[in-house]
Amino acid sequence: MSGIPHDHYEPKSGGAKWLHRRLPIASLLYDTVTIPTPKNLNWMWIWGIVLTFCLALQIVTGIVLAMHYTPHVDMAFASIEHIMRNVNGGHMLRYLHMNGASLFFFAVYLHIFRGLYYGSYKAPREVTWIIGMLIYLLMMGTAFMGYVLPWGQMSFWGATVITGLFGAIPFIGEPIQTWLLGGPAVGNATLNRFFSLHYLLPFVIAALVAIHIWAFHTTGNNNPTGVEVRRDSKAVAEKDTVPFWPYFVIKDLFALGLILAVFFAIVGFMPNYLGHPDNYIEADPLVTPAHIVPEWYFLPFYAILRAFTSDVWVVMFTSWITGGIIDAKFFGVLAMFGAIAVMFVAPWLDTSGVRSGRYRPMFKWWFALLVIDFIVLMWAGAMPAEPPYSTISLIGSAYWFAYFLVILPLLGVIEKPNSAPATIEDDFESHYGKASGTPAE
Repeated sequence: MSGIPHDHYEPKSGGAKWLHRRLPIASLLYDTVTIPTPKNLNWMWIWGIVLTFCLALQIVTGIVLAMHYTPHVDMAFASIEHIMRNVNGGHMLRYLHMNGASLFFFAVYLHIFRGLYYGSYKAPREVTWIIGMLIYLLMMGTAFMGYVLPWGQMSFWGATVITGLFGAIPFIGEPIQTWLLGGPAVGNATLNRFFSLHYLLPFVIAALVAIHIWAFHTTGNNNPTGVEVRRDSKAVAEKDTVPFWPYFVIKDLFALGLILAVFFAIVGFMPNYLGHPDNYIEADPLVTPAHIVPEWYFLPFYAILRAFTSDVWVVMFTSWITGGIIDAKFFGVLAMFGAIAVMFVAPWLDTSGVRSGRYRPMFKWWFALLVIDFIVLMWAGAMPAEPPYSTISLIGSAYWFAYFLVILPLLGVIEKPNSAPATIEDDFESHYGKASGTPAE
């Protein structure tokens, strides 16, 4: 698929021409900044710059924190206290890193749900979507390993519970768990491995982000209408687009400024609000916390993990037909990872020919229920694994899978969508009036 017609970088000076022939970095930056962007993008398209900021923040603060951290079970907790008390600005660096992870996941969830609503996963952007989901999966792994590093009670027991999930895999689970831990139980080898991977994976994420950006620069941005930019000629394309700089750069920076005002208020005045008090107690393998709870951004999938107990009929039936190979614990693990896997294959589960949810009246209601379901699962995941929370988690889990595996495919067959505008220009003019002079958002 050919790109949107637009002006490309032309070096002027002798030095610029020399560099362009050998390393066209200036051309790459110019084309990235001036890429034609659909001019009807709304405020839900701001999360990309927030995510980029978060990744940069996590890498920079993480590198500095690693200079003062000691990945050893006898010294990890004390090294965190050393950072907080003795390192210049150490408490602020740690609070930025801790709360930066929460902002990272808050933004990525809004980014993902934006994509699900406006059909950003549909052709020709399936690969862009899959790369984005891989980034999300690596974010979860990086965040989990980072949560273990303070070596508090919740860190230790969270690592024990989550790594124990791999032991539930029939036949090969125990060797995988031992390999992951570096021994028979969570210990010093585990901490060293997690520290090493926690340091490495953000750079892998950064590489995938570059590929993610490259992918949608090839296919073009989706937009609220789901209508593609016209590519007949540069003059026609300009009716649907404006350059990313300065229009959307200024818009994104304005939004980022507002979000950072709230973020720094949280970091400055309530930095421990999202943390668990037990994690300020040094890890003790002999004392199990009353209620093991992961970070808030894992809670929906933690609720799904715990929802499928041995008395749930689908678990009993699966255990019976597999001769007990798939028990309740392994079924929960499959459900948790399956809840993420169904998002990977959303491009092929959604059978509707209309891209944007804006023009799908039935879809809007089911999608609103999905958002509510996600929030309810998050709440249920923070509650004890007992009635009525276990029942709520089971209902929420059932709807999550039903939405992707049943509702999305059926809606494409039974739903009668509304008419979308013929062009992006038509949509823009219906909201802001006919443009005169220089195009603007």
